[in-house]
Amino acid sequence: MRAIKRSPAGDAMTDLILDLFRVNNLTLTWGDRLVAPLGLTSARWQILGAIVGADRAQPVAWLARDLGANRQNVQRIVNDLAHEGLVTFELNPHHRRAHLVVLTDKGLKTYDAAIRLYAPKINSLVQGLPVEEIKTAGRLIKALRKKLEQEVSADA
Repeated sequence: MRAIKRSPAGDAMTDLILDLFRVNNLTLTWGDRLVAPLGLTSARWQILGAIVGADRAQPVAWLARDLGANRQNVQRIVNDLAHEGLVTFELNPHHRRAHLVVLTDKGLKTYDAAIRLYAPKINSLVQGLPVEEIKTAGRLIKALRKKLEQEVSADA
């Protein structure tokens, strides 16, 4: 069987995607090690961050959508966070069954502690990397994400 030839841009994007897979795995490992002393994982930290970053309390499905994650996985993590007293559930006035996920004081303190660990580490990590190149990479990744979201939505 002969491989279908990719364009030069297709080859470059393939290389980028393979590096993104590797960077994602390394980022998760790095984050897991960073927040392990707080009883968190990268996934739990990410959920706490999504809750903190939301302009109001949201149900699990909305958190999952905003993170581009599987709802069932987010639900499992949120349940774990609730079991540990980091989040709680409140009634949703717009939907009887889809409760809102809210940080507890313990959850906010834990999230703040994670950020205190993160700030010096990220500042060290970016040393020697030009800010404009970081911003350019961010714009490219956002554009790729939007194209992938459109493709996934079209296929659904």
